[in-house]
Parts: sequence; C-alpha cells; structure tokens
Amino acid sequence: MSQFNLKTIELQNVDDPITTDLADILSPPFARLSTQQLLRHFQQRNSVRYSPLVDCEHTEKQVIDAVLNHSFCFNSESYQLGNNINWKKNPSSDIEWLILLHKCYYFVGLGIHYRQTNDPRYLHKWISLTQSWIAQTEPGFIASDVTGRRIQNWIFAFYYFVHTNPQQCISAGFLQVFLRSLHQQVNYLVDNLTAARNHRTLELFAVFLAAVVFPEFRQASRWLQFSKTELTRNVKNDFLADGVHCELSTFYHHIVLKNLLEIKRLAIANQISFDPQFDQAIKRAITFSAYVHKPDGNIPSLSDGDTGCFLDLLKRGYELFGGEKLRFITSQGRAGIAPKSRSRGFTQSGYYILRSPWQANQQWQDARYLVFDCGPLGAGNHGHLDLLNIEAAAFGRSLIVDPGRYTYDESGDTNWRVLFRSTAYHNTVQVDGRNQSRYEFSPRRNKFKVTGVAAEAELGCFSSNRDCDYVHGIARSHEYSAIHERKIFFAAGEYWLICDYLDDDSDQQHNYSLRFHLSADAQNSISTCVDKHSWMIETPHMHLLQTQRTSTHYSVEQGFVSPQYGVKHEAPILRFDRIANRTAFETLIYPYKNIAPRIRMKTLDQQKHSHSSTLHCRIQTVDTVVNDYYFISHDKTRKFWKHGCISCDGSFCYLRFDKSGQLINVFALADSHITVNGQPIQTDGE
Repeated sequence: MSQFNLKTIELQNVDDPITTDLADILSPPFARLSTQQLLRHFQQRNSVRYSPLVDCEHTEKQVIDAVLNHSFCFNSESYQLGNNINWKKNPSSDIEWLILLHKCYYFVGLGIHYRQTNDPRYLHKWISLTQSWIAQTEPGFIASDVTGRRIQNWIFAFYYFVHTNPQQCISAGFLQVFLRSLHQQVNYLVDNLTAARNHRTLELFAVFLAAVVFPEFRQASRWLQFSKTELTRNVKNDFLADGVHCELSTFYHHIVLKNLLEIKRLAIANQISFDPQFDQAIKRAITFSAYVHKPDGNIPSLSDGDTGCFLDLLKRGYELFGGEKLRFITSQGRAGIAPKSRSRGFTQSGYYILRSPWQANQQWQDARYLVFDCGPLGAGNHGHLDLLNIEAAAFGRSLIVDPGRYTYDESGDTNWRVLFRSTAYHNTVQVDGRNQSRYEFSPRRNKFKVTGVAAEAELGCFSSNRDCDYVHGIARSHEYSAIHERKIFFAAGEYWLICDYLDDDSDQQHNYSLRFHLSADAQNSISTCVDKHSWMIETPHMHLLQTQRTSTHYSVEQGFVSPQYGVKHEAPILRFDRIANRTAFETLIYPYKNIAPRIRMKTLDQQKHSHSSTLHCRIQTVDTVVNDYYFISHDKTRKFWKHGCISCDGSFCYLRFDKSGQLINVFALADSHITVNGQPIQTDGE
C-alpha cells in the first residue's frame, strides 16, 4: 500500500491539544495530530483510492427525502420513526426490516444527494442518525453480517462527506466519535465473523475495506493481512469446482460475486496483491453468471433470492480480467468472440443451461433459454425443495418461472415463507402432496426447518451437439417410495420437450402433481383447448402441450410470483394430476415471438405404455412445416420401437422430417441407433 505524506499536515505544538481520545486507536504519526489537523488530513490525503458501492434501490432521491422526514421504507413496508429513533424497536413483524435499518444503505444516499445539491439537511441527517445509532447500539446488534454491511456503508458515506469533499462540513468532534465507533465495529467483526458462506464474505470485505481506507488505525495492517488470508480461504471453501457458490442460490451467488469483484478492484487501485487462487475462483464464478443470466438480462431466482440484472458484474469482470468471450456477452454480441459452448452443465451444483446459440446477428433477447436444477439442496438454509425444477425464457420474456422467495417472515395467517419454499411452488412433480424433503416446524427455532435426509439428485446424462441438447435428472426422496426422472430435450434450438417419468417398484399408487408456474404476464391470459391426443394451452408467447393419458386432471390454479423480497404478483399455475404407480407426463414448450405456430402432438404407441414415450409432433410456422418423432425409453424392458419407415433401438432417439419427408435433423444418445428405410443413420449425440 502507498505511504502517506504528512508534510502537508502541520503537526501540533504544545498549545494544540493532543487527541488523547484517539491515541489508543491511531498509529503514532496520526495520534500526534490535533482533531482539526486529523480532519484536514482525511480531506487532503490522496494515497487511498476507493469509490462507493452504491445500492440504487436504497439511495434514490425520493427514498432519501423520505428519510429526511423520518420515514423509512424497506421491502415495501414504510414506517414513520420520528425524530428520535429507537434503534432496537422493530415496527415490522419481519426481522429483515430492522436488519435493513441497521445496514444503513441510506447513509450513502444522504452523502450522494448532499454532494449533488449542497443541501445541508442531508448532512445534518447523516450526523444525527450516526450519533443516535452510536449512543444506543452495540457493534454486534442483530448479527455480524449486519455489522459488516453497516461498516461498508459508513465508509461509503464518508467518501462523500469527507474523503472527496473539499469543504469541511463536519466537526472535528464528530470525526472522533465516527472513527472510534468504526474502529470498535471492525474489531468486533474480526472477533465474531460468521463461520462460512456469503455472510462471511461480506464481513471480510468490510474488514478489508476498513484496512485499506483507514490505514491510520493501529490495527489496519493486522486487519489487512487477516482479511486477505481469510478471503482466499473463503473463496476456496465456498465455491464449488464448477464456479457456483455453495449455497446454490443464483441471487446469493451474485451478491458474493459483487463483493469479490469490489475487493479485487479495491486491491488493484491500492496496489495490494492476492493469491492467484482468489482470482481463479472469481473467474469461474463469472462464467456461471454469464450462462445463468436469461436473454432479457435478468437471473432466475433459484432457491432464496430475487430476480434482477447483474450484467454490470460481468462488465466489471471484463474490466478486471479481460476475455474475448466475456466481452462478447457483455457487449451483447457487438464485440469479442462468441462462446463455443451454446449450452453448459455445471456438474457439482447441478445446474444445466440449455439455450440457443450465442449470435451477434440477431436480437440478443430473442435467444431461447432453459435452466434445469439437478443438484443438492445447497449449504446453509437457502435451498428450496425444488429438485428437477426448471425456468424457461425466450424473446425477452420469462415464460415458466421460479416463483422466488417473497419473504423470510413466517408470521401471519399464511406462512408465505413455507409456501414459496415448498415443492408445490416449483416447476417439478409433487408426490402425494408432500415436499421432496421433510420440512417441519422446529419449536427450538420457532420456525420451519428442513429436517431428516434431503432428497437426492442424480444426473443420468447430459449430451449436447450443434443443434440439440439432452439432459436427464433423477430425484429420489426419503419421504415417499416413488422415483421421479425428468428428461429434457432442446429440439433444434426451437422448443423443449420435457418427459417426467414416475415409478414406484412396490406398485403403490400415488397422486402425482405436475406444475408449471407462469409469469405474471400470463395472468388472465390463458386459453385451453383439448382433443383426443393432448391439451393445448396458449399463454402470451408460448404454447404448452401435454399428451392425454388415462385419468389425468388438468386445472389452472391461482398462484404468485415474487420478483423481489416483499413483493408478490398474481400469476397462474398449470397443474396436471394423475393417480398411478407408474406413469409419464410428456410436455412440449414452444416459445414464439409474434405469430403463434400450429402444433399437434400425439402418442404413437396406441397402448400408451408407461415405460416408454413415443411421440409425433407436427409443427407449422409461417415459413415451414416439420414433423418431429421421439422414442424415449424409461426402463430396460422396452428399448426397441418401430413406426413406418423408422426403427429406433436404445434409450433416446429424435428425428425431424421436412414437409417433403426428407430427414433434416437427428439426435440419439450413445446407446441408441436409428434406421430409416432400413438404412442406418449416423448421429452425433455426445
């Protein structure tokens, strides 16, 4: 780190009082300064380089102006706290509200709008709130992660009011109070770090930030070395080998990535080096971020978290590390080199993305995208009971969505936390109305908790070629004896065929409930028609077809989706119920931009055996007509199928014929073989 030049600061003389109140926390050169000299030092120093990490949601002018009038709004709940805040009283039933009050994001907003307007009300509010908080609150109130985020926001507010402010706007006395409290909070944090995961990362970021921005503290060098060592250890422990954060929440993955990128940027600006493993972990995390973003620029809210756009993190990653593939994605194809892998599996986390090619010569948002969850519950307490869940998007719209988290609060007549976390609130199959893993009330914790053995995920296969993708996942629950297998095929970059196979070897009957949660755009915009072959459901910019099988009940339920914490919108749920011991659901999802295609889907096996799915899909668009054929084996007893001139042997075969009957596309797994008119067809499933 750069050394300070104290020549510009006139040292105190015998008549200038010593800053004895800070002598115990400042290193000797700075402990000799008077409080006024110390204030001038912080305004004039140029060897510390940093900039605030601004949360726009909490720093908008209307939000900050409300704070001037003692009104605070978090998670869509507003409360008038009065001029004399009781910092330990929560007006909300949700602890997250009080947490946000104590994280002090609005301090940064007060600084921003003070510098933009020079209105002293913003300054006075920052000073009065800071003094009030210090007078009432101990450093570790609520939790260490709250302390960590508050430290960051106090330092970011300091940037506007002091660090870059040529005018002296605070008193030397307030500076003393501010520095002592900050020092106390950082020391508390060092001694009380969360054991692991995303909270520990943000806490270590706070320690690192304090060490870099305030090297005047006696403890700064210790904080710096400690935070560097622990951050490197933390990224090694918290990120899986595929680059996904161990909590398996897409939202918290990006929160952690945001912190790590800011740490890296701060380190470069102040000539601080990190272990190369630190950089490698960040790069792998960036790769997952690049793939998991939907074409509209938002992430799916898998497990706990919000949706939202984190493309700025990819841009920051390119600025720090370069890379032509990342440049292609951040520029939406206007520069750089397209990634070779159109679709990608992240093996350790169990996330698989099936999407259309990365192309520069089309509307970026027009890409087709599906994410599939075939992984474990995740570390910590953010995992949802959502094994084999999907989300699908195309043409700039989210079509089938993960409903999100909505809240952590479990009070009220409806336990929304439990509902949004449940298996029923995901795009998968629920068995007998149960969750995939036991989820029950814990009297000790006074809230619901995942108990017992979590449902187990297994990848059957992931195969991808130039045009098509196939992924097969298996879910085994300890709550029931039926096994759920889901096979997803991305056909020629156009649509997805999803085959759900449920089987109980004990021949026990189950109620199987397949659900698809649609976006809020589909509310009151669903039309359904049915023939002897399938249900045909039209929603905005999507056709969903489901084959007719015996004793199936179809319904549309009222549900909700939550794009951000505390906000929920009405949205429909498509539900298919069937009572059986062994059965298969075949679903075709076809997105379109403007003109709806005409699609017919039917089973070709007249006996409709549950141990195989044999399908014909006729698709007519404005430009063409194609006929797609599928043979999907669900067990080892039936692996051969013949229809007309087509013969298939193996576990999965796909053929596409044009309207003249010419074979134009084919896909088969490695164990599968296809003949047409007696001639073997070469395939390249890998």
